[in-house]
Amino acid sequence: MSKVQRFEDLVAWQKARALSNEIYNATRNAKFAKDFGLVDQIRRAAVSILSNIAEGFERGGRAEFHQFLVVAKASCAELRAQLYVALDAGYIGQKEFDVLYERSTELGRIIGGLRVAVGNQRGDKR
Repeated sequence: MSKVQRFEDLVAWQKARALSNEIYNATRNAKFAKDFGLVDQIRRAAVSILSNIAEGFERGGRAEFHQFLVVAKASCAELRAQLYVALDAGYIGQKEFDVLYERSTELGRIIGGLRVAVGNQRGDKR
């Protein structure tokens, strides 16, 4: 296995990018799009995930990368909470909710695993 040279090579970042795209598509539907506050918040959470992975990776230090991964994982949880709001408000249906929820949960697990791996490289035992 070769060393990752760019953040774009990280599976976590690739999946975060895909999820962000799905969130943007979901928030374009006419009913959802009218709720400017929720649209802005859920999009920001989705973008925060891939942005924190990229920024942490580019910082160059394992400790900083680890901390940015913690923030990215937390943004996955924020996104899931906002999906519940969208479902409860009738902006998305159960099927769309289930797909987006599962993708964000999977992404959280991937980021969590990456965080542990980075922590182990820097000597953490968490």
